[in-house]
Amino acid sequence: MDSYYGEDNAEDLDKEWEDFTKLLEKKKRNSSQGFYPCPPPEDVEDYVQTLMYGRYSKQLGELAKLEGLKAAERKRLKEEKARKSELRGYQGKVAKCISFLWKHTFAKLGEDWVFLALLGFIMALLSFLMDRGIAICNNARLWLFRDLTMHPAAQYAAWISLPVCLILFSTGFVQLVAPQSIGSGIPEMKTILRGVTLKEYLTFRTLVAKAIGLTATLGSGMPLGKEGPFVHIASITATLLSKLVTGFQGIYENENRTTEMLAAACAVGVASCFAAPVGGVLFSIEVTTTYFAVRNYWRGFFAAVCGATTFRLLAVWFQRADTVSAVFKTNFYMDFPFDPQELFVFALMGAICGLGGAFYVWMHRQYVLFMRNSKIINNFLKRSRFLYPAIVSLLVSTATFPLGTGQFMAGDLNTHGQVASLFSNFTWTNHNVTVDQDEVIGHWRTPWTGVYVSLTCYVLFTFFFSIICSTVPVPSGSFIPVFKIGAALGRIVGELMHMWFPTGMRYGGKIAEIVPGGYATVGAAAFSGAVTHTISVSVIVFEMTGQITHIIPIMIAVLISNAIASLLFPSIYDSIILIKKLPYLPDLLPSSSGMYNVYVENFMVRDVKYIFYGMSYQQLKVVLKENRQRKSFPLVDNPENMVLLGSIQRMPLIQIIEKHIGKERRLQIAAIRQREAKEKAIEETQKLTDERNRRRPSRFQVVPAPDLLHKQTSESQLDQPTYNPVFGSQPKKSILKKTNSFTLKGFTPFVSTSPGSTPYTTVTGAESRIRSAFEAIFRKSTQLQDVDNDTNGDVQTVPPSPAASKKVQLPIERVCDMSPEEQIKWEEEQMQLPVDFGLCQVDPAPFQLVERTSLLKVHSLFSLVGVNHAYVTAIGKLVGVVGLNELRKAIEDANSGNNPSSQEESAGNVSSEKISNGGIRDSLENVKSVGIKDSLENIRIGGIKDSLENLRENIKDSRV
Repeated sequence: MDSYYGEDNAEDLDKEWEDFTKLLEKKKRNSSQGFYPCPPPEDVEDYVQTLMYGRYSKQLGELAKLEGLKAAERKRLKEEKARKSELRGYQGKVAKCISFLWKHTFAKLGEDWVFLALLGFIMALLSFLMDRGIAICNNARLWLFRDLTMHPAAQYAAWISLPVCLILFSTGFVQLVAPQSIGSGIPEMKTILRGVTLKEYLTFRTLVAKAIGLTATLGSGMPLGKEGPFVHIASITATLLSKLVTGFQGIYENENRTTEMLAAACAVGVASCFAAPVGGVLFSIEVTTTYFAVRNYWRGFFAAVCGATTFRLLAVWFQRADTVSAVFKTNFYMDFPFDPQELFVFALMGAICGLGGAFYVWMHRQYVLFMRNSKIINNFLKRSRFLYPAIVSLLVSTATFPLGTGQFMAGDLNTHGQVASLFSNFTWTNHNVTVDQDEVIGHWRTPWTGVYVSLTCYVLFTFFFSIICSTVPVPSGSFIPVFKIGAALGRIVGELMHMWFPTGMRYGGKIAEIVPGGYATVGAAAFSGAVTHTISVSVIVFEMTGQITHIIPIMIAVLISNAIASLLFPSIYDSIILIKKLPYLPDLLPSSSGMYNVYVENFMVRDVKYIFYGMSYQQLKVVLKENRQRKSFPLVDNPENMVLLGSIQRMPLIQIIEKHIGKERRLQIAAIRQREAKEKAIEETQKLTDERNRRRPSRFQVVPAPDLLHKQTSESQLDQPTYNPVFGSQPKKSILKKTNSFTLKGFTPFVSTSPGSTPYTTVTGAESRIRSAFEAIFRKSTQLQDVDNDTNGDVQTVPPSPAASKKVQLPIERVCDMSPEEQIKWEEEQMQLPVDFGLCQVDPAPFQLVERTSLLKVHSLFSLVGVNHAYVTAIGKLVGVVGLNELRKAIEDANSGNNPSSQEESAGNVSSEKISNGGIRDSLENVKSVGIKDSLENIRIGGIKDSLENLRENIKDSRV
């Protein structure tokens, strides 16, 4: 090949090949770099990069401008989000999506129906899953006990290990996630439904902690219940659903709707536990409310029926149940369920259960106060929060160990098995039993003792250990333990009656055997009704057993037990409210005579946070920001007169502020300003055109002469396969600061020769300049021109980089908005304008009281109407406000014998004595020294009539 080309030609060919390889590498580097962050190379031979610099500088300026607009928009959105978060709660993207879907789907079908049905389905599913988890834990415990038969010590270790671990897990999990989930939940819901806001009691964290902690607690086999915590879980679920559904107007805006939905949720909680929709609704009403609106009945029943139906259907689908049936199915005699003579025994059972229920509440209160006030126990338990739960779970597990004391109290049965065996309709003392019946009796007797000893031990164990376990810091309920205590007591009475009357009681020539299971149902309803002070437990028992044969005995026993227990002690839920000192409105004692002498003016709050006509948006924002917990504000005419005109809810006030300085109105103002600027520019253009027409046009136009050297250089470069900038278009100024180091030697920048870009101001060039200005203002998209395309359309030698080929485009539809500085200035100006309260709904007749309204009447109105605050007026003038806290404090003082008005009366008597004894001279000295205001205050306190009479007598004496 060297001989063919020659040695010199071969060397030239190799050199050209190396140059070509370098050129390819250089093109790769150029294509991988989007922008030149530094000045172009100073090498003159690298002319491609030198010419490309202007192109990259132009694109960098456009992109930097676009990024600046994006940054300004992000800053504006951030400020709007911060302003909204100051006045209302944050709503995430998921909540917004669900709210949008709800508003355009289910909301059109009827929000209440869909919401309540969804609540019932969710609660039934949660109840079923929790029951499955509890059953798995109980079965695992029994499996470990029955498989480890090699030694009793191994069985004991297996029996106590799982409950202790579950209790410790529940304690730690609840303490870390949400301590508010500890306990029953019904006392807290009773307080919340009364209008008091408890922090973090209706949050998602509390729901998770309550559900998981309750499953672990009941799975450990502790003598605790599920109903109270599940009422709390249902209320949390209803609250979360209302928060997600903005079109439902739930928790955030309508307080009345909040109470209605929470009351329905309480009914769903009970119905999903026992599949008792009717009893669940009645029980929730009795437990949580004092006065109930009948219009909410359908909500509670509809949601409860949905929950109970779904709960039983899940049992049919996944637990192989035959059909939808009662939870504790019984088979009592339908023809002769009981004899009339037995009604006396049922009434006696009601009296015994009433005394027992009151004693249970008293023991619970005494034990809690003892644990709270004992310094030795507190110091011992402060060492670790897990110490007390571990000790209690160890004691309970040891007591229920089947090879030990557990054999005397059916320790190998779970709660469902114990209640089902207690409700059985055959006699345990009968010797002629079937195999299945003998298996049931075998859990309640031992070779050494009979069923009576086992039932007595079971009652005592459940009675005391349910009280002890209720103080463990885990989610727990009290209904199921007292229900089992009553069932065991009724079973004892039924077995005794069958032993005393084996053939039954004769009535009318017919003999019917006594059914001990019927006595068990009567005892369960009577004892649980005495503890909770409810009548609806009788209906729950009917639905749980599936029969109403004993409806009359159950109702008689429940009524008698409630009457006795109500006279002795409050219910278990009211007792917990008093122990925890929850802000619940107590009842006035009939013996407290001070309630007739206490008036609203003695305990009202005089420092009222109000809004008034003429206040600015900035003042309204400050009031809303400083009073985040207040849901409504009184509206007065002005701060001087303070005439009450109505009240406005918090949400409408927030909405008028957002509407006044929101994005929609800001864009409208910006469009108006742009239109005005456009009209002004058109007027100026028309003015210049008219002026040009009036003047004589010039025959000449000054144009800069082209540089010959520059022209020669440019012509010589056209033949080279390099990039050339487009003539006639001047590149935009870069945002980068250019110094002398950017200027290349031997390179003169191109200057456009078009009239529109001339640096000289001429008459004929004015029109082109105005035209170019309008094109720059009103164009919708901007893109970089491709400077490497020549006129012949030849393929470029060097490919452009990816950054150079990218087109920067603005939105197709132009959105005119203010700059951040203009927006801040505009918002400041708008916030100083007066508020137009006509844009929001004003309640013209808020709940009002006068200063001389008695405490008894205020308590009755608050309890009956269900309000949480009332405004106090004097001849239309707003002078104070009364809330639940102030009313509760006044009632407590009245019940304890402290009368707030007695102090003012004693002060008034002292003042009148001073006036009467001192005479007019001392009174005048008092006016001079203390001041007219204080003297008039003393006259008001002492009584105007008495003071005037004393002053008149003193004046007569001074004249004499």
